[in-house]
Amino acid sequence: MNRTHTNGELRIEDVGKSVTLCGWVAKRRNLGSICFIDLRDRYGITQVIFDETMSEKIKDVRNEYVLEVKGTVQKKDVPNKNLATGEIEVHVEDVKILNSAKTTPMIIADKTDALEDLRLKYRYLDLRRKAIYDNLIVRDKVETITRDYLHKLDFIEVETPILSKSTPEGARDYLVPSRLYKGKFYALPQSPQIYKQLLMIGGLDRYFQIARCFRDEDLRADRQPEFTQIDIEMSFADEEDIFHIVEGLMSDIFKGVKDLKIDEHFERLSYDDAMRYYGSDKPDLRFGMRLCDLDEVFKETAFSIFKKTLEDGGLIKGLKAEGLAEKYSRKDLDHLQEFVKIYKAKALAWLKYTSEGLSGSIAKFMSDEEKDTLIAKMDLHIGDIVFMIADEKGIADVALGALRTKVAKDNGLIPEDEYKFVWITDFPMFEYSKEQGIYVACHHPFTAPHAEDVDKLLTDKGNCYSRAYDLVLNGYELLSGSVRIHDQDMQEKVFEALGLTKEEAKEKFGFFLEAFEYGAPPHLGVGIGVERLVMILCGTDNIKDVVAFPKTASAMCLMSEAPNTVDDAQLQELKIKIA
Repeated sequence: MNRTHTNGELRIEDVGKSVTLCGWVAKRRNLGSICFIDLRDRYGITQVIFDETMSEKIKDVRNEYVLEVKGTVQKKDVPNKNLATGEIEVHVEDVKILNSAKTTPMIIADKTDALEDLRLKYRYLDLRRKAIYDNLIVRDKVETITRDYLHKLDFIEVETPILSKSTPEGARDYLVPSRLYKGKFYALPQSPQIYKQLLMIGGLDRYFQIARCFRDEDLRADRQPEFTQIDIEMSFADEEDIFHIVEGLMSDIFKGVKDLKIDEHFERLSYDDAMRYYGSDKPDLRFGMRLCDLDEVFKETAFSIFKKTLEDGGLIKGLKAEGLAEKYSRKDLDHLQEFVKIYKAKALAWLKYTSEGLSGSIAKFMSDEEKDTLIAKMDLHIGDIVFMIADEKGIADVALGALRTKVAKDNGLIPEDEYKFVWITDFPMFEYSKEQGIYVACHHPFTAPHAEDVDKLLTDKGNCYSRAYDLVLNGYELLSGSVRIHDQDMQEKVFEALGLTKEEAKEKFGFFLEAFEYGAPPHLGVGIGVERLVMILCGTDNIKDVVAFPKTASAMCLMSEAPNTVDDAQLQELKIKIA
């Protein structure tokens, strides 16, 4: 090709130049003997003009035809200030049709009326939209900045296997049958967790990888079955070291992508405080509305529901929405009742503070002393509304935390273009799974417990805390990491706490445990979710917008129709029969 410039490159100083441009027809406008075409490529749009001498050559040209045009740059009579190339146009002297195009099933423009399923089916067309390829350019910048930053800090990029062994790490594995070893399977890695720890045992000291990960789990707006994480591991270091490195990396990324300087010293909250004040281990700190413990206010309550909750070991939590009392009608409050039930809360109580005092669903059950105490404790002013939930600790925290976010979103209380990072530290070592009836690892089974909680591993799992940490940005979990166990005895003790016998542990992690016998250094690390970070940087709440070829919420690729059936011959070769 003889392309001399891209379609986003030419400026007023290029007037008079002979140029060759290539691209897709974004728009065609006929004005009698003159035809205007907006020629589009990844870099932008240039308006090109065809006079009557070109009419025959372009008579069949329509949107999405691929053209090569040669001509002279000239100044526009009326500049287009909304276009980077808006001061110039190219008078075409020759044109070559490189390819024709059918009428597309969707509008290819920043704003399209196409439904998501149609966009995913024709993703190669959707990718031509500036809004999408700009997101992919941001993703490329993030990964480039990451590599440059970590290389300067002496980290080594190492690729770890995609075909690995199935290990219990929380989510379901994607399995790959082996042709050579009938009846046996590889697993696609949920993360490179074991391998990166083995790299530390191998003496690499500082490792990173932009790693592909796979989890066969239920999807949502910010999750895909295959995703990418920036994997970092380092030896002979502690939490302060990794926090400092990650904060510096985020600073470089936000400066490089958004030209924005962020505070490099992020706020920190323990897991317990995050749940207590925000009802979430990934709190959005761009707005206030902290939750308030109200057990003391209602300790002598005559209200039977509150009284029974406290007697059963539950708690009462409150949330103040300043100045929003008049915004919530009875119908709105009924909708909020249904909303908290999604999070298993039994009911939502509410009180409005007016010039006549407190009124609402439980006001008649409250004594004057309780009302005065509540007003003082929550610092209520006329026009405020208080939401309350009385329930089990986990339910009350989570339901009211979700309500906090909903109220803020519904009332425009969340500032745009503001970024609030917070480290969540000191996670529980274990969490109880009601479905399985056992304690499972809160992060993963290689997370180190706090030294003072080691004796609780087998006797008091519910009050055992770990050296795990997450980095949260604007309500999204951006990163998860921990100090790893590097002592074989400790690792075996944690496996025992998780209900794994020595035989089971050896079967699942034998090669890993054996490595501990040859001198494992203290080490720690993190995994940063690339898609979530890029999603926030691009200002979208849909992870599909930052993935080149995403899956649907049901883990299907509408474009390639994967997953799909395979030939019987392939199944026979693998000795697999479909039940």
